Amino acid sequence: MILAIILRYENISEEEPFNCRYYLTEYFKNIFDKYNILLFPIVSEKNIDKICNICDGLIVTGSAVDIHPRYYNENPIKGKKYNIDEFKLDKKVIELFANHNKPILGICGGLQSINVCFGGSLNQAIDNHDLGNTLHKVAIKKESFLDKIYHRNEIMVNSFHRQSIKNVAPGFEIVAISDDKTIEAIEKNNIIAVQWHPEQMVDFSFFEYFIKTVSNK
Repeated sequence: MILAIILRYENISEEEPFNCRYYLTEYFKNIFDKYNILLFPIVSEKNIDKICNICDGLIVTGSAVDIHPRYYNENPIKGKKYNIDEFKLDKKVIELFANHNKPILGICGGLQSINVCFGGSLNQAIDNHDLGNTLHKVAIKKESFLDKIYHRNEIMVNSFHRQSIKNVAPGFEIVAISDDKTIEAIEKNNIIAVQWHPEQMVDFSFFEYFIKTVSNK
């Protein structure tokens, strides 16, 4: 199995001249090594048609930058920094894989990209959710993909985000929500996305479900 995965850009000024780089956290490498799955990195719009043809599914990873609100018809917050090019890449890749009916997994910023890509919007700034390793509870909708993974009506998850879903994209179903009503997971057909970081939690059950989804497509 080959899974495409979108890498994220960073600029570490103190490491010039090698400061500009694309990265993937070790968590993903370790998890998919366990299942002998090849991760195919995406860093640009070049040849994404060929990448889609050879890959069985897509992972849209988290990001340290925010999606520009012009993509969901809102004005930016004054002084806030956005990365326009990053979402442009996400959107093209997500739409391509969706048009080919290939399974897509979104994680944290990846959930936000998926939601905006299909017509949803975001809360541009939220409080008390960039908690690091602190866990909080989310309620799971019965018969959702999360219910099939955990067989429980609530689980504990981590939290590393400054934005969240405001209006969910048409056709998507909200399948997990936190006590303060933050939308924590959505799904539509073979597209699933969560606001937390299951890779950081080393949640093999979660990724086994997605691998099975890809295998059964």
